[in-house]
Amino acid sequence: ENPYECPDCGKSFGVGSAFIQHRRIHGGAAPCRCGVCGKSFPATSGLVKHQKLHLEEKPYKCGDCGKGFNWNSHLERHRRIHTGEKPYGCPECGKSFSWSSHLDRH
Repeated sequence: ENPYECPDCGKSFGVGSAFIQHRRIHGGAAPCRCGVCGKSFPATSGLVKHQKLHLEEKPYKCGDCGKGFNWNSHLERHRRIHTGEKPYGCPECGKSFSWSSHLDRH
């Protein structure tokens, strides 16, 4: 259960410190703002991760199709298209899916 709910956007948090950090975004106290799109972050780590979205260079390349990704985790998820890996199985019917969101939708 997430007892801390933001009154501005409805996002919920299980830990009070995370909620307080999040609230800085709405209160104008978010010290880290993206210079490209203006999105605010309560911590530098969030801004650094976000800024990779704006980079044209995508250092993680798929060896099969050449598609590039900002994060290695996204490349690994993409690779399932080529390998056919389906690590998310339905406990009720046994059907497997490549992405957890597809299992959730199922």
